[in-house]
Amino acid sequence: MIETIGFIGLGIMGKPMATNLIKGGYQLRLYDVVPEVVASFQDKGAFAATSPADAADEVDAVISILPSDAIVETVALGENGVADTLKSGGIYVDMSTLSPATPRGISEKLKQKDIEMLDAPVSGGDIGAAEATLAIMVGGGKEAFDTMLPVFQKMGQNINYIGESGAGQIAKCANQIIVAQTIEAVSEALLLAEKAGGDPAKVRQALLGGFAQSRVLEVHGQRMLDRNFEPGGRVSIHKKDTEIAMQIAAEIGLYLPGTALTSQLWNAATAQAGGSEWDHSGILKLLEMLSGAKVASGNCS
Repeated sequence: MIETIGFIGLGIMGKPMATNLIKGGYQLRLYDVVPEVVASFQDKGAFAATSPADAADEVDAVISILPSDAIVETVALGENGVADTLKSGGIYVDMSTLSPATPRGISEKLKQKDIEMLDAPVSGGDIGAAEATLAIMVGGGKEAFDTMLPVFQKMGQNINYIGESGAGQIAKCANQIIVAQTIEAVSEALLLAEKAGGDPAKVRQALLGGFAQSRVLEVHGQRMLDRNFEPGGRVSIHKKDTEIAMQIAAEIGLYLPGTALTSQLWNAATAQAGGSEWDHSGILKLLEMLSGAKVASGNCS
């Protein structure tokens, strides 16, 4: 049974996820490269760790959610990393979005120290993280998954065991293909409505009741109408995720034309001033620049 958890990475997603674990009764040892973020948890009873190794010391499991494969590898296996102190029989869960090869490689090395690893990427954005409604896609050993399931249930609702190590990342890659293209499609639809003389807010409202309804249209469509591009999920992160999809496609000889197009759009967005820090719904801003039109802000009344 899991009672104590090291948690590494308190960004847009990690901070609310850790908060929900504390609310769920777990004892946490927290680490982040920004000490002020860790300090904000002290009144919640969490322990402030000074390194990934410190976060992994004397706990049953460690969870990390981090920006890149290289950072995850360093946190797990590097100097003062998780592998230095996590006890034999412990479980390391990485909830970042990575290439499937990364957790497979880390898992093999951790097994030498009798540590199980799960790759458990999430979908649902900062709203899902705050509301504990994330979708969680898990790869790794089934026994480790069963042990961690009560922990996952404090952070999400749609929790699925996909298969062996790396399988969670394959599912997340498929998720990001759909999300990327849907964000782009919603942007095009609202832009068309605006430039063709319609009311984008009323068009969105009508579409929510039909076959085009989606979580992206609901949440990011409203962000676009509100012109709220403060990041929930950053353009830079989705750029990385579509690049992972294209890398896998190249390795297995798969033609993904829609993903290739959206990957180039994310590249173009990051080239804009401040574009890498836009919320990924900010792809609308790029299409507006290319089209010479702008979706007006407002709500459907």
